Amino acid sequence: MKTISTAKTVSNRKPVNNSMISLYDININGLNGKPIDLTSFKGKHILFVNVASKCGFTSQYKELQQLSDTFKDKLVVIGLPCNQFGGQEPGNSDEIQTFCERNYGVTFLISEKIDVKGSDQHPLYKWLTTKELNGTSDSSVKWNFQKYLVDDEGKLIDYFFSILKPMSSKITKHL
Repeated sequence: MKTISTAKTVSNRKPVNNSMISLYDININGLNGKPIDLTSFKGKHILFVNVASKCGFTSQYKELQQLSDTFKDKLVVIGLPCNQFGGQEPGNSDEIQTFCERNYGVTFLISEKIDVKGSDQHPLYKWLTTKELNGTSDSSVKWNFQKYLVDDEGKLIDYFFSILKPMSSKITKHL
């Protein structure tokens, strides 16, 4: 796995970016444990959403599926289960998969359970939340169902807080 630490410290203590890491260089696995090849999505937008099955925003799974179906030629939706907000994703991979399929008919990609913040933050979220890496903005993940939209060339467009519904024009206008 590649590391995302691409900065070095120089005498004035400001990080200098040697080479911007590409989103497509980051490794992540699906719920089934098999790698998700992000390079296979070049040419499409990607919406990354940290998801949880016991959250007040869990019903957004339905609209995320609608978004995925509506824009399937232009967009890949990837749900990333996370248990860091109120313990709202306690399930294992099989339980998460079953929950998503039975309750919301989810067919879009779901990754392995990851950390989206803190010392064990997954490299994908390090990239999504660090301007030095993504070239666009710094952010922090505030709660479940925060959304990050990446363009068809792997560049971060913007991020959206949980309250924004997946089919919002703030997202769809980019598609």
